[in-house]
Amino acid sequence: MAPPVPVEPVKYFVAVLWADPESLATACERLITEWGALDFVGQDYPFTITNYYEPEMGPALHRRLVAFAALQSPEMLRPAKLRTNAIEDESAAHGRRRANLDIGYLDHNKIVLGSLKAAGQKIYLGDGVYADLVARWRDGRYQPFEWTFPDFRDGRYDEELGQLRRLYLAQRKSHLANVQQRRGPT
Repeated sequence: MAPPVPVEPVKYFVAVLWADPESLATACERLITEWGALDFVGQDYPFTITNYYEPEMGPALHRRLVAFAALQSPEMLRPAKLRTNAIEDESAAHGRRRANLDIGYLDHNKIVLGSLKAAGQKIYLGDGVYADLVARWRDGRYQPFEWTFPDFRDGRYDEELGQLRRLYLAQRKSHLANVQQRRGPT
């Protein structure tokens, strides 16, 4: 029996939902402390698709994508989702979150977000965490599914997700070359 093939690392990112610049800065500082430097900081998009978060976080919400420089194992999703939720709680003021942190990863084929809510398409990972497949790469972009969050479905992040994919592919190529170099000639 052949040994298992090591899993390729993936690019982690966080969709940060925030109401004020201080909350965004605090959230990003906590993320960097936890997982290291960011190599991508996206633009701010008004979060107008739902008012679900307004009672807790206030009006005029924005979302920004940020990504980590270091590639990681996809197995990190479960503990990473638990940690981002803890960061949300630690940063809360008067029992209200100041930021919502949706962590996930992408690779050359797909985008997966961590979730604490069950649904038909989600795969249970343990400790109350699910993997939510929200898009797959096809025809030059990540194509959403009917269950994908509306802001990931409407195309507003397409350019940035494409940039993240190109960055990931370059990092993956370098990673694979380093792995090959460590193994030596075949």
